[in-house]
Amino acid sequence: MPTWRFDAIGTAWQIDTAVPLAPGVQSAVLDRIEEFDRTWSRFRPDSMVSAVAAGAGEWVLPAEAAQLLGFYDELDDATDGAVNPLVGRALADLGYDADYSLVAVAAPAGVPDWSSVEFTAPVLRTGEPLLIDVGAAGKGLLVDLVASIVRTHSEELTVDASGDLRHEGTSSIRVALEHPLDPSRAIGVADVGPGDALCASATNRRAWGDGLHHVLDGRTGRPTDDVIATWTLVPGSCMRADGLATAHFLTDPGVLVDRFPHEFVRMHADGRVEWSPGFPGEVFT
Repeated sequence: MPTWRFDAIGTAWQIDTAVPLAPGVQSAVLDRIEEFDRTWSRFRPDSMVSAVAAGAGEWVLPAEAAQLLGFYDELDDATDGAVNPLVGRALADLGYDADYSLVAVAAPAGVPDWSSVEFTAPVLRTGEPLLIDVGAAGKGLLVDLVASIVRTHSEELTVDASGDLRHEGTSSIRVALEHPLDPSRAIGVADVGPGDALCASATNRRAWGDGLHHVLDGRTGRPTDDVIATWTLVPGSCMRADGLATAHFLTDPGVLVDRFPHEFVRMHADGRVEWSPGFPGEVFT
């Protein structure tokens, strides 16, 4: 299949299609990514997120906000506040800023309750400066948005944004589950069917110091230290697969499986691996 590779929003993208993408389709993809980043990036001074971080106020958000922030409502409730998009200030205090400054404070800012934000689509209202970070589910949503553009040109497609993957077509693909401590090894393989999304997350992917990585518990403002890698498969939504991959670092899998239809694999720091009985593929034990 023809492959288009490019870098955007600080990560590598690969889009495989049955036929090469026309230049106009490629431009539409890049424009959509730029539009999304201009709203949701906490690393851009011209983004909506940076405006919200500058002071209390009221903002009109783009159409995808209802889907994205609505899902955060669900995740916040299911995890008792562990998955919370208001972890941005704590992440920045711990050193995860645009430059990976490697400067960690002894006590990062406390994470405000997600309920402190008022959102009635499309309007967001805040009573204080808040630094939003949609890293738990935002890239997955962007993969869905990009896939919808590519689908107008090719019904056979795979969009992979460095671990957040959406596949459509007539046949399945097999994807290796990379060992979080050794990229040359796999702990299993997943069979990703037409319409499925597979998302992977690992604490070694965005780590910048001893015990410092991008998966924070919204209840404590500190990085997690038990689960070190997760994979989730969800039919029809990379956004939901992405958010659930984060939730599996922080919440009992039984709670998540009961509430959100999905399959999962997760690996603990001591080497234990758990997976759902219906996970499509194989886990090497």
